[in-house]
Amino acid sequence: MIEQMSCDERFLMLAKELGYDIYGENTAGGHYAPLIRHHDELYVSGLVPRMNGKIQYPGRVGQELSLSDAQAAASISAMRGLALIVDAIGSLDKIKSLLRVTVYVKSTADFVDLSDVANGVSDVFSHVLGDAGKHTRTTVGVYQLPKNAAVEVDMIVALRPSVL
Repeated sequence: MIEQMSCDERFLMLAKELGYDIYGENTAGGHYAPLIRHHDELYVSGLVPRMNGKIQYPGRVGQELSLSDAQAAASISAMRGLALIVDAIGSLDKIKSLLRVTVYVKSTADFVDLSDVANGVSDVFSHVLGDAGKHTRTTVGVYQLPKNAAVEVDMIVALRPSVL
């Protein structure tokens, strides 16, 4: 049954299942755009795990936060990115492919499971977008992220030709 659902329906179902309120959280925190459209591509700025105006899972992975905390933070960032895309183009079903995803993880020097954290992002994209959710990915461990966030995610998205 889930295979027969639209991307938008899967997105709403997952947001409800996870208890995520990700709408209204996608304004820029400075002089930049959260999303830029260039021809058939969308460039999505880095998104931290914010809900209801508050960073979820603040801290450093491997110190204050566990791997499962970091994966949950990553999934919130991914869902926020999808919500931003819906706001911009009206439907996730207009996505042809996720071209590129970068996941930044604020972690301790000895935390090596960065790709496992990033799976929290990839799992959301795969679940919601199906084959269009396949993407290239880079995961980087960093010392600090905005607002003490544990994770930040940015992406590049290709749109279906009918959207142009």
